[in-house]
Amino acid sequence: MLKGKCAVIGVTGSIAAYKAANIASMLVKLHCDVHVIMTKNAVNFINPIAFETITNNKCLVDTFDRNFQFHVAHVSLAQKADIFMIAPASADIIGKIASGIADDMLSTTVMATNAPCYISPAMNTAMYENPIVQDNIRKLKEFGYHFIEPDTGILACRDTGKGKLPTEKVIVDYILREIACEKDLSGKKVLVTAGPTQESIDPVRYISNHSTGKMGFAVARQAMLRGAEVTLVKGPTDIEPPPFINVVNIVSAQDMFEAVRDNFENCDIIIKSAAVADYRPSSVSDQKIKKKSGDMSISLERTQDILAYLGEHRRKGQFICGFSMETENMLENSRAKLNKKNIDMICANNLRQAGAGFAGDTNVVTLITPDYEEELPLLSKDETASRILDFIVNKI
Repeated sequence: MLKGKCAVIGVTGSIAAYKAANIASMLVKLHCDVHVIMTKNAVNFINPIAFETITNNKCLVDTFDRNFQFHVAHVSLAQKADIFMIAPASADIIGKIASGIADDMLSTTVMATNAPCYISPAMNTAMYENPIVQDNIRKLKEFGYHFIEPDTGILACRDTGKGKLPTEKVIVDYILREIACEKDLSGKKVLVTAGPTQESIDPVRYISNHSTGKMGFAVARQAMLRGAEVTLVKGPTDIEPPPFINVVNIVSAQDMFEAVRDNFENCDIIIKSAAVADYRPSSVSDQKIKKKSGDMSISLERTQDILAYLGEHRRKGQFICGFSMETENMLENSRAKLNKKNIDMICANNLRQAGAGFAGDTNVVTLITPDYEEELPLLSKDETASRILDFIVNKI
């Protein structure tokens, strides 16, 4: 995902410095070229050899290291970087950058880079809340530096408060959002539905399906990485939704319909991936319980057809994509659905095909439009989502 990208990680004197090693490792596993710069205080918390082993690059500490491969180290690395992440960032480095002080390898490289610079503070709560530190943060934000809010919890000093470095996953998510993809959806608003819906029969039981939301979440994540403003309408699922998007939680098909209705008008792209329950109990009074056998007889009514509503109420310029889950006659049934719903594209898959459908991490879909048809190979759901968005970007 990050092949050909270069991330420079600045590590300062904080007990949270050990987390930077895992950040570097996670980025390397994504094929990123990672370079680490440490302050002299940082080496008291973690050895530079750890970073060199993980990244296969020399860890820089001394501004005047004559063994470094570039002629002017801080300038060369500053130019090479696609993103600059200081994590953990001490009050000292924040103050230096805000004051224009460049007296070590980290501060001089930050001053020389034009790459997006992210700063993740980690320090004692009282230090973080000190008005001088807060003024320096405000000043740097005005200069275009990005800050990642620290977490609240028990700190190394045993105080409880704001000042913890966020998890390594959070830091990596910020890096991915910045450099993972070309921002070809920048300025676009995307609405995605994902997951199952649940239709209550009684306080204990409900009607639902096997959808996990993985495919819809993958679409939302890829759209976010490509710069879109994403709204995700999601049904009940245990999977954590992607970061940096607006999440609307729903339960029933009616909930999902109302959420889509209230959010789709200003969206440029709508992708309905959710597996909505087609039926719901018509009313409690219609439910007849056969007490002797233990069976329940329920009168059902169809739920609101979200795709049909979107097709009827679309505005000019919107691109609407649906998903079709079929067990037979996949292409014929999906194309009929495309025409009936008045939408632009159907992503069809056969639930009997190995690697496709619910719960798994892969999918096999066929992209169907009024004048086009393409079967994608077996791909991860993230790769499938990316291919779907590639097609849509070329159409809008």
